[in-house]
Amino acid sequence: MTDPCRDPWHPSAAYLYVLHLDGPALAWEYLRRHPDYRRDWQRHRRRAGGLARRWGLLGMENPIMDARDANPAWYPGPVQAVQLHPDLDPPVDAALFDLWHIAGHKHLFHDGHHLALTARGPARWQRFVLAPALEQGTPYVCACRAGGCSPLNLQAAPAARTVARPGRRAWLEPHTLQALDGVLAGASLREVAAALLGADAVAADWHADGALRAHVRRLVRRGDALMRGGYRRLLQRPPLEQGRLRAHAIRP
Repeated sequence: MTDPCRDPWHPSAAYLYVLHLDGPALAWEYLRRHPDYRRDWQRHRRRAGGLARRWGLLGMENPIMDARDANPAWYPGPVQAVQLHPDLDPPVDAALFDLWHIAGHKHLFHDGHHLALTARGPARWQRFVLAPALEQGTPYVCACRAGGCSPLNLQAAPAARTVARPGRRAWLEPHTLQALDGVLAGASLREVAAALLGADAVAADWHADGALRAHVRRLVRRGDALMRGGYRRLLQRPPLEQGRLRAHAIRP
C-alpha cells in the first residue's frame, strides 16, 4: 500500500504560493490542469494559431510550469495590464520611464503582439504592456481599460514591503486547487478532506450528508468549473485588493 503523503497534491504547504497570485496567474493554474490542454501541449507544443486561441492564448505554454515560472500570453489580454505610452506633451517635472525602478522580479517578453512586462513582489503583481515607441528615460503616461486597475496604484512599491497575513477567504484558491489535484489524481473526497483538514477532523465529522463532505464537494466542483473555461473570468477581474477579497465580492 502506497503512502498518500507522497502524492504531489497531498502536502498543503506546496500550495502556499497560490495565496499571492493575481487573477491571470490563477487562471493559468486552472488551465494548466485541464487534461485536454495537456494533451494539446504534448501534440503541438508551442504552435500558435487556432489551437492556442481555443484556450484563450496567443501561443501554447508548457503546463508543467506553475504561475511562478510560466508567462502565458493571454488573448485578449488581462484587464489588469497597464499600457505605458510615451507622453506626447510632458510637463517639466514629468516622471521618466525606468524599467529598473519597478520593484519586484521582472520578466520582459514579447507575447506575439507587443512587449509585455510582469513584475512580481511579495503579495504584489504588476502587469504592463509597453508601447513600441517607449524608451528608457522618456516621459510616459499610463492607460487602463475601463473596470481595470487604477493608475494611482502604478507607482513602484518599495523593495521591502509588509505582507498582511492572509485571511480565511484567501485560502479558497489553494484549497480549491489542492482538492482538484487530488480528484484528478484519483483520490476520493474523503482522502481529499483528510489532506485539507487532517485525518482526525475527517474521522470525527465525515458523514454522507455532513457539512464537511459538502464543503469538499463544493471545492471540487468549483475547481472543475474554473478548469473547464471558468478561468477566463479571472482575466477580466480587477486586481486582488479590489476584486475577489472585497466584502461584496461574488462568492462561489
